[in-house]
Amino acid sequence: MKCIYCGCEDSKVLDSRSTEETNSIRRRRECLNCGKRFTTYETIETVPILVVKKDGSRQAFNIEKIRNGMIKACEKRPVSIAQIDQMSEEIEKEIQNSLKQEISSQEVGEMVMAKLKAVDEIAYVRFASVYRQFKDVTNFIKLITEM
Repeated sequence: MKCIYCGCEDSKVLDSRSTEETNSIRRRRECLNCGKRFTTYETIETVPILVVKKDGSRQAFNIEKIRNGMIKACEKRPVSIAQIDQMSEEIEKEIQNSLKQEISSQEVGEMVMAKLKAVDEIAYVRFASVYRQFKDVTNFIKLITEM
């Protein structure tokens, strides 16, 4: 970190505190050259993730869309909002940890279905029937027999 007074790049950290308003860390530093103190703020840099839709268009990744889809699939089922939040957060972390800047909507859908299948099979079937756009009963029966 470059000293704001003398421009020296050597400093030592005297104190570190996380800030409550943002996801940043406040650091109090002392320049090893001139001895003056200054404050810096470090923030996490996030790379926006784009979802590539079936038609080729791209949208910014939105965890709320996943959460809302899961809520609809779990309606009147014994799945709590806390479980839905946990599953959606796990999906978001998995996508961010993949280090991809783009992910297909099919991949996201498959991740959601995997989470739902582990928690509630009826919710899984509901989500899959909308996600896979079943046109007739035979596709629906095929999915159920695979389970």
